Amino acid sequence: QGDALLIQTGEQTILIDSGDVDARDKLQHELQAAGVTVIDKLIITHPHADHLGGAEMLFQRYKVREVYDNGQLTTTALYRRYLKDIKQKQIAYKALKAGDMLDFGGGVSFQVLSPTAELLQASKDLNGNSIVGRLAYGEFSMLFTGDSEAETEKGILQRYGSQLKSTVLKSPHHGSKTSSSTRYLKAVAPEAVLISLGAGNDYGHPHKVTLKRYEKQGCKVYRTDQSGTITVETDGKTYQIKGAK
Repeated sequence: QGDALLIQTGEQTILIDSGDVDARDKLQHELQAAGVTVIDKLIITHPHADHLGGAEMLFQRYKVREVYDNGQLTTTALYRRYLKDIKQKQIAYKALKAGDMLDFGGGVSFQVLSPTAELLQASKDLNGNSIVGRLAYGEFSMLFTGDSEAETEKGILQRYGSQLKSTVLKSPHHGSKTSSSTRYLKAVAPEAVLISLGAGNDYGHPHKVTLKRYEKQGCKVYRTDQSGTITVETDGKTYQIKGAK
C-alpha cells in the first residue's frame, strides 16, 4: 500500500517515491532486477511513510546523487532520519515547486505542476501538497500525482488546463474517491491508468466510484494488487504496458 515508481532513461535512473518501510526488501529486489546501481534523482512526493519508507534503505545501499521533495516539514522519526541521511551523505537537495523543470536525460523532461508556494503556505495537508509532475518524451507523456486530491486537482486545472493531457496517468492516492475528479480526468484524457495499491488494504482502495470514472473515460486500468509490478516501455512514439488488465 504505497508508491514506488522507477524511471530509466538512456542517461539517468530516477525513483519517484520509495514505498513503505515494510516493503524495503521488495523494493531492493525490484531495483536489482532492473539493474539499478546508482539513483540519479530521488523524488519524494510527500513525507508519508508509504512514499518515504524505502528512502533509508536507498541511502544505505545505493549511490543517491540528488534528492527532491516539496520542502514541507513533518515531525515523524522517519522524516527526521531522512533529512539526517541527506545531510550526513552530503547529497544535493532541492525543494520543488510548480513551474520547475527537471531534465531526466535522453530527451525526457519532467515539469512540476504542483504544489505552488501559496498552496504550501495555505495548507498543511501532506496529501494535498504532493508533488505532481508531467513526464514528456517525444509523443509520450505520463502524469505522476503522488496522493494529490480533488482540491489540488482544481488548482492544477485552473493553471494548466489543456496542457495536462497525458498518455498515461498514475492514479492519485491509490485510486481513492477523493481524487481523480471528473473534470481533471477529462483534461488529462489518459489512455491508461496505473493504480499502485496493496491487496486487501484497509482503505478499500481503489474505490468503486473512481474505477467507474476511469471506465467512463475509456481508460485501460492496471493495478499492482492484481498484476504486481507494472512496466511501461516507450520509444517516444509507441508504448506498451506489461501487467494484466
